[in-house]
Amino acid sequence: MRRVLLSALVLVAAVVGSLGVGLGAGVAGAQETCSFPVTKTDATGTNVTIEEEPSRIVTLSPSAAQTIWKIGGKEKVVGVSKYSAYLDGANSKANVSGAGMTAAVPEKVVAQDPDLVLAPNVISDETVKKLRDAGLTVYKFRESKSIDDIYAKTELTGRLTGECDGAQRTVSWMKDRIETVHQAVEGEDSPKVMYVMSGGYTAGSGTFMDTIITQGGGTNVAAEAGIKSYQPISSEVVVEQQPDWFILSAGAKIPDDYSETPAAKENRTVSLNPNYVSQPAPQIVTPITKLAKTLHPEAYAQANVTTTTETTKTDTSGSDSKTTTTTAATTTESNGQPGLGVSVAVAAVALVGLLARRD
Repeated sequence: MRRVLLSALVLVAAVVGSLGVGLGAGVAGAQETCSFPVTKTDATGTNVTIEEEPSRIVTLSPSAAQTIWKIGGKEKVVGVSKYSAYLDGANSKANVSGAGMTAAVPEKVVAQDPDLVLAPNVISDETVKKLRDAGLTVYKFRESKSIDDIYAKTELTGRLTGECDGAQRTVSWMKDRIETVHQAVEGEDSPKVMYVMSGGYTAGSGTFMDTIITQGGGTNVAAEAGIKSYQPISSEVVVEQQPDWFILSAGAKIPDDYSETPAAKENRTVSLNPNYVSQPAPQIVTPITKLAKTLHPEAYAQANVTTTTETTKTDTSGSDSKTTTTTAATTTESNGQPGLGVSVAVAAVALVGLLARRD
């Protein structure tokens, strides 16, 4: 009997040991996905290599700063654009901006002794070259034109800064919010919406505001009128388009000439956070969600309840997809059978207990 008991104990030790190896490999694999050095090709066609996880980062745009804040790496940031001041704690970082909207002062950037500089697509290649000539590692992002581009940019930022887990969580959060919105607006009418800016300007096709309007379940009347990017729109065209809702940009007012529109007659206006509507960064989902709630309140409430209920059921049952994925990764044996080692270990422990009781 003692020999049998000893054999069972050996089996337990062997299985637990193999699980340890599997767990270690899983952890090593997770670290490897965010390991350094890492090389990525940026918008200038340069292969940018980051030798070690950066601890001092300068962001030359509010979108890059917002992304790092959201994925959990703000403590690594030492310099920001002045337009990042809306972010909590950004005022304690060095301001590296120049006089223009998209200008950065190379000397200010160099003075921060950064391990990594993140530049938006609007920063000139000349500025990027000056920073590189000064010995800095600079990554220039490509232009983001869609929500999918923002997902990819968020994950890339996590990879470059060593914040992969935070980036993955953020993208998951974004996708959950967008999925709820899609459920809400699917099959619903699309109210006519116009973005009202000062000076008679509006946002047409090819803008993030157009994306926000369409994703939020509306129709952009400016795009319907053939306007591209940000351009002036005549009051005659506005009245002809008959918008149901006005989105007011910061400081804008509804012109008297718009009075013969449903939006003006019913005083249907909505304001969206100006820091989120024009930046290709994770918080883009916030104005999309608010607009969907405004245009389709009942449908959004139902979609949100459905999503919440499904999540609650998933969490209660213990089969949350993220948890399942993690568990599968940490219990997968070399033969690819998830959980097999755990099952064997449990059986072996049970056998030991049974034999001990019999002994």
